[in-house]
Amino acid sequence: MGKVGIHKHLAKEISEASDLIELDESAHFREHSIEIQLPFLQYIYRETRIVPICMRYQDLATSRVVGRAIAESVAGMDVLILASTDLTHMETKESAEGKDFGVLKRMESMNEEALQYWVHSQRVSMCGYGPVSATLVAAKKMGATKTQVLAYSTSGDITGDMSAVVGYVSAKILR
Repeated sequence: MGKVGIHKHLAKEISEASDLIELDESAHFREHSIEIQLPFLQYIYRETRIVPICMRYQDLATSRVVGRAIAESVAGMDVLILASTDLTHMETKESAEGKDFGVLKRMESMNEEALQYWVHSQRVSMCGYGPVSATLVAAKKMGATKTQVLAYSTSGDITGDMSAVVGYVSAKILR
């Protein structure tokens, strides 16, 4: 579908908004989450530019710093902030759903601290709890008030194997 450009000016602004954020192309060499999203973005928006952000540290403090930096840098712009993660990995469907529904509840409450506490206390193996937390922070700073879960499923819903599933969610944040 063609190449997707980087919004270099915005990337620089975000990196300058915090000492924790640095421009580092090598951080994306082994990261694969964006490759799934780009075709959808290209289809919907045709020509678009992105600022891919890879979070090495996903703790609450880092997530808040990143979220604030994004919100400050995009103020007044028309942007889409997108976080990518899967949810619980390789547990029974029943176990995964219990953990994942706890994540969804905390996403819906727009509470990044509660989300991080749940992930750690329940040992939820979701890969991107930091980006989700940062997105919640940025969205709230930009006036968002609600997260709406659009769909939830597991790999077992497709394969029929309920003994070791991976959870997936689609959600949107609203003002």
